[in-house]
Amino acid sequence: MKQLTAIVFLGFALSLCNLVNKLKPGENKNAPAPAPAGTPSTSDAVEQPAPTAEQVTALEGGQEIKWDQQGMSFKVPAKWRPVTNETKMLVWHSPGSWDGASLIVNISPMSENFPADMSLSGFYENAKTRAKNGEVDQVKWLAIDGVKGLQFREANPEQPDDQRRLQWIGYRKYAGQLQLVNLMLAARGKDFARHQDAMYGVLYSTKMVH
Repeated sequence: MKQLTAIVFLGFALSLCNLVNKLKPGENKNAPAPAPAGTPSTSDAVEQPAPTAEQVTALEGGQEIKWDQQGMSFKVPAKWRPVTNETKMLVWHSPGSWDGASLIVNISPMSENFPADMSLSGFYENAKTRAKNGEVDQVKWLAIDGVKGLQFREANPEQPDDQRRLQWIGYRKYAGQLQLVNLMLAARGKDFARHQDAMYGVLYSTKMVH
């Protein structure tokens, strides 16, 4: 029995590691590798977080978590627990294993003269293309705590056990440094709807120094 438990835990850990790797720039097509420069898109309005009653309810009695290394904070459901807390990576997870939801935040320092506006526009155009291809079912500009960014949600995967991601990408200046902030909430396709209100609530609760 102990061996079986260990195997299940190891499998879940490997699955979470794979999900974390998908957030790291340049490692696969779903990760926000530096986008090609382009003309900043201004055709769509920038929305502000507007949580629904269900999303607010999903976080009732929740806990505020502070990522002091990066001057960021989030509100998550009461039973979520930390997995990783490093200088450039923060991971929290809901109860459960494969059927749970994850919050994964990655910080990528950029050079001072990096064209952040053009890069963000490139991410936007790439997400719109993915939407036309049926890979993404939601794309919009969203300002998180005053920082303009791109929010997109992947379409339901063909395989119900594959991960489905809700993601926000934006640039900010923090501690004298330009940073790419990459925030992802994810769950298996077949579990996404069950966690969706909580994941949107966590996203909209994000605070960051900039």
